[in-house]
Amino acid sequence: MNIPKLKKVESKKKYHEIELSDEYSWIDQEDILEVLKDPNKLLPEVRDYIDKYNEITENYFKDVKDLQKKIFKEIKSKIKLEDTSLKFKDKKYYYWTKTEKEGNYAKRIRQVIDESKSEEVFFDGDIEKARHKSDYFGVGTVAVSHCDNLMAYSLDLKGSEYYTIYVRDLNKNKNFEDKIENTSGSITWSLDSKSFYYSKLDKFHRPRKIFKHIVGQPSHEDNLIFEEKDETFTCSIGLSSDEKFFIITTSDHVTTEEYFFSTNDKVPKPELFKKRQKEIRYSIDSWKGFFYIHTNENAKDYKIQKCKVTDIKNIIDFIKPKKFTIIGGLEFLDNFIIRGERFNAVPKLFVRNLNTDSEEEIIISNEKIGSPSASLMQKDTNTSKIRVSWESMSTQNRIYEFDILSKQKKLVKETEVPSGHNPENYITERIEATSHDGRKIPITLLRHKNTRQDGKSKLLLYAYGAYNHSIPVTFSPSRFCLVDRGITYAIAHVRGGGDVADFWHEEAKKDKKKNTFKDYVSCANHLIEQRYTYKGGICFYGGSAGGLTGGAVLNMSPELFFCALLLVPFVDTMTTMLNEKLPLTPAEWELWGNPIKNVKDFKNILSYSPYNNIEKKDYPSMLITTSLFDNRVLYSEPVKYIARLQDKKTDNNFQLLKCKTKAAGHGGMSGRDNSIKELAEEFSFILKNSEIFK
Repeated sequence: MNIPKLKKVESKKKYHEIELSDEYSWIDQEDILEVLKDPNKLLPEVRDYIDKYNEITENYFKDVKDLQKKIFKEIKSKIKLEDTSLKFKDKKYYYWTKTEKEGNYAKRIRQVIDESKSEEVFFDGDIEKARHKSDYFGVGTVAVSHCDNLMAYSLDLKGSEYYTIYVRDLNKNKNFEDKIENTSGSITWSLDSKSFYYSKLDKFHRPRKIFKHIVGQPSHEDNLIFEEKDETFTCSIGLSSDEKFFIITTSDHVTTEEYFFSTNDKVPKPELFKKRQKEIRYSIDSWKGFFYIHTNENAKDYKIQKCKVTDIKNIIDFIKPKKFTIIGGLEFLDNFIIRGERFNAVPKLFVRNLNTDSEEEIIISNEKIGSPSASLMQKDTNTSKIRVSWESMSTQNRIYEFDILSKQKKLVKETEVPSGHNPENYITERIEATSHDGRKIPITLLRHKNTRQDGKSKLLLYAYGAYNHSIPVTFSPSRFCLVDRGITYAIAHVRGGGDVADFWHEEAKKDKKKNTFKDYVSCANHLIEQRYTYKGGICFYGGSAGGLTGGAVLNMSPELFFCALLLVPFVDTMTTMLNEKLPLTPAEWELWGNPIKNVKDFKNILSYSPYNNIEKKDYPSMLITTSLFDNRVLYSEPVKYIARLQDKKTDNNFQLLKCKTKAAGHGGMSGRDNSIKELAEEFSFILKNSEIFK
């Protein structure tokens, strides 16, 4: 295999009297954000390198093309292609979505409640994509006005998350001339349906301004109602549960501040709810004359407070904090409040009767490890009925109509696997690994009952470990393409995520970030010790910040793996954190540290950044993906990473780069078939390297 080479240009810069050498820094071109909009602005040498590597990757997969086709068909056979969601009863209409066998995008449908008129498709993704003649079709928001006659919707047609907002008259099925470009994609209608609110992206792709747009008026006349001055904060706007207030949220990753104004205000004048305090997060919602506050102030794992909307200074506790238990947000009915909790990566549902002030858990399954959820069935909140659902890694999603008073439940929808699925054929387990500092790290496993725990099986170990994000243990039919072939699918709930409690996130920020990687290695070794797999029998699987986890553990313990998939990976952490002009960087300093201003942060990031720590050693086979249009992790990171990896590695394994040069986003190409095709390719890489070709 003739690996392409990138030129090396000596570049040495000093930060805090520490010299940083980067022979590929020239790839980080000054106008790199312009490439997101116009790939023709990509440096020709880099484009040539990407094209050659894409050709190498394509050739690598030639002997498994039939396997890819087989897996593609398998995955599609596990998905009910023609499916309909449950209906939500609004004021005048039922609203629901539908997918069809031949389509790639959902249809949004409605019908008047009395059924005096036939159902109508008011937004058809396949038709809209054809209308715009775009390779990529990303839907941001589809928002119907409160009068039900207008629809505002936002589209990203390249994958770079620059959304354009359009407005349509649903009665005439005709668009207005309104067109608002470079938005975040969010849309919140005013109650009078004459205007809506949206957030505008600045030159660094950050939403820091909120505007009010009056339908029919030119967008340059839109009124600015809020502007965030701190470059590390971004803002958004939403509507409270009782539709009494608009609520503006401005935040970075650790600190929140919120403003509110009445939905009756003709000229909005947002009022501050509570001034921002470092590392204090809160969100407000209103219901029946009260603001309910979900906050971590004096409650690491959150609590719920409340106050009268007319007296926001007099705040009292409503749901007190519980040690090591994450208190979730609220859903409101006239007489009930539904909420969630999570303890040790196990979520639970609770309902509170407002008339008796009593609370109890909603238990809908006998399985110990899974994901329950609750949602409202209708706009009218004068009801005791809700929808509750349950799914686990082995059991498909089942949705019940649940009566809070009678405790009766009725199955109303179950995820159908057309090719057949029997949960009894699989084992879902929760075990714990002891990390380097004594922390017990949860691991959730899914395997076929015929896959023996004899130390001979291959195992995929997924991880993320950032942004306080929890990895749900949910059902995914595509996973069984691997599990049915004898590969165990495991999730390492490492620190940095939010699976256990607030300290789970806190213990993997800034100078503690290495805990994420050490947790993963501890999980891998524990799985080997417990004979779920063996040394060299593990596949790393993760993307974005999970790709950072992968890059770091591959530097630490490459001998554990037979292959690794780093999908749109955040592997050049140092370069990105040193560039304050990139979309996400300023807000990210609260998580990774600011290497520009702080020498301790600089040294810490430098000690684990995957690109900076590639060594002369053997690495496993790797598939690394990226896109020219990805604004979250720029293409330059994986390109530089694989160039340096090829310079230093001592093995004869295949490390592949696949860079999408046609419109695609951080999550890959758009459309159902494209998503399945990408997944089939990833699985074929795993199976080829595990020498399973069936």
